[in-house]
Amino acid sequence: MATGWIERMRERCRRGPLVTVVGLSGVIGRAGMGRQGLTLDGLDAAIEKAFKPGKLAAVALAINSPGGSPVQSALIARRIRALADEKNVPVLAFCEDVAASGGYWLALAGDEIHADAASIVGSIGVIYGGFGFTGLLEKAGVERRVHTAGNRKMMLDPFAPEKRDDVRHLKTLQDDIHREFCAWVRERRGDRLRGDERDLFSGAFWTGNQALELGLVDRLGGLHDVLRARFGKTVRIKRVNAGGGGLVRRLLGLGARPDLAERIVGAVEDRLYWNRFGL
Repeated sequence: MATGWIERMRERCRRGPLVTVVGLSGVIGRAGMGRQGLTLDGLDAAIEKAFKPGKLAAVALAINSPGGSPVQSALIARRIRALADEKNVPVLAFCEDVAASGGYWLALAGDEIHADAASIVGSIGVIYGGFGFTGLLEKAGVERRVHTAGNRKMMLDPFAPEKRDDVRHLKTLQDDIHREFCAWVRERRGDRLRGDERDLFSGAFWTGNQALELGLVDRLGGLHDVLRARFGKTVRIKRVNAGGGGLVRRLLGLGARPDLAERIVGAVEDRLYWNRFGL
């Protein structure tokens, strides 16, 4: 028995460096209608757990997100950076299928950003989408009654004609958020950025190969290959459970339980985010 105990101790000493992996997969934000996206509230415990082990070689972020809420993107990224600085642990971000818009905002929390050659990366911009149903209620014989206090409370109402002042106000909001996004990119990428900022910050997106040329990512490579090359074949890769949830899970109503119609609409909303990038 003593020999067995000694062997176990020797094996423990031979164990390689530890890297924890936080999965950040899905649309970012909580938008109702059955959608369960990535939020700081849902991810905070997993992020803390990832930074908790002693003698941690690194924390890896496995990112597969088409974006979403800029607020939640910023909160999650800043939380990761705060713990990385507090624990003095490097963070390696890995772009999988897509790290675009808010997904790229999350990737910027990494000290290094890795991508596959075919990953979709970038989309540094702000988007608002909606529909106009002007005249629809009248054709259906329905009278809409809305009463407000405040002359702009019905701004961008889909059942009313679009107003120039409303669009102008929306643009000021988008421009403000866009400036924050661009400032975060400059803060995190610095002199690694190459190319004209008018192109980089235009909202365009690129393949991993193109993103490497533009300085939006540092290297090409997948999570397991990069970690083994960096820390050796004995590296221990420990995944930490995080939120997200996919299309099937939402339709089945696991977790939060809105009715079926809300789950379907929420799933369609998420699908539209992914469709922008051909996924």
